[in-house]
Amino acid sequence: MSTTDVTPPVGIFGRLSDVFSAGPAKPGDSYGAPGQGNSTAIAIATAITIFLIWWLVTLPALGPMFKPLFLPSPAAVWGKFIAVATEGYQDRTLWEHTYARVLRIFSAFILAVIFGIPIGIAMATNRVFRGIFDPPIEFYRPLPPLGYLPLTVIWFGIGEEQKLVLLFLAIFAPIVLNTRAGVRSVAIEQIHAAYSMGASRAQVLWHVIFKGAMPEILTGLRIGIGFGWTTLVAAELVATQEGLGAMIMSASEFLVTDVVVMGIIVIGIIAYSFDLFMRWVERKMVPWKGRV
Repeated sequence: MSTTDVTPPVGIFGRLSDVFSAGPAKPGDSYGAPGQGNSTAIAIATAITIFLIWWLVTLPALGPMFKPLFLPSPAAVWGKFIAVATEGYQDRTLWEHTYARVLRIFSAFILAVIFGIPIGIAMATNRVFRGIFDPPIEFYRPLPPLGYLPLTVIWFGIGEEQKLVLLFLAIFAPIVLNTRAGVRSVAIEQIHAAYSMGASRAQVLWHVIFKGAMPEILTGLRIGIGFGWTTLVAAELVATQEGLGAMIMSASEFLVTDVVVMGIIVIGIIAYSFDLFMRWVERKMVPWKGRV
């Protein structure tokens, strides 16, 4: 029997190689596209590894590497999660803190979508709108939200209106600029082809320009909501007792680290879940993205 007939045994390293490989190339694709393949198993393995490291470095039996003041154990964080969910913190339950935060961020997000997408399209297709909106947007876009936070307090007070305005400004600019970039990326040949087949300006705007810009628009929504999550912490610092950000800041002042870690994890889970939802929407609405 020749050595070529012997199939080497598949051990743990072979299975790991299969998991981390890029996967087979698609028919007609000789080498495979960069980044091709499903990364779900790798992502799950990464999350489990991080959790195990956290558990090990806080394990009392091994002598914890970090004091609970600096890094509480997973069991302590889970216990605090149950306590805050049932008994509350700052006279409000975890659900009430979460609802207040989600309501603020998504109210501002919806308003930014309603105004941002049409303005972005108008800026890309009309020089008058571009001349009107480009200077103020490009002026405030590089400014950190903490820079104009005091001004929003002076103008709108310390109520919910101030937080809504601050979040709206943070989310608005990325949506507008990505929408504008998406419209400008539509091939002029497609527009000419639509006009040559008798399409009206409104039909070209909807069926060619808007749909062609959808990948960039959806990317802008994901970027905008990311800016909104980071800005919301600053917004909840101003005279409020509701919201996960307010809960985290109050707990940090009293060195209640398990509440701080628990709040950060809850915020991360909510933000990541919404990002996964946006990825799903992107796959459904623009299945051609990256294929043409």
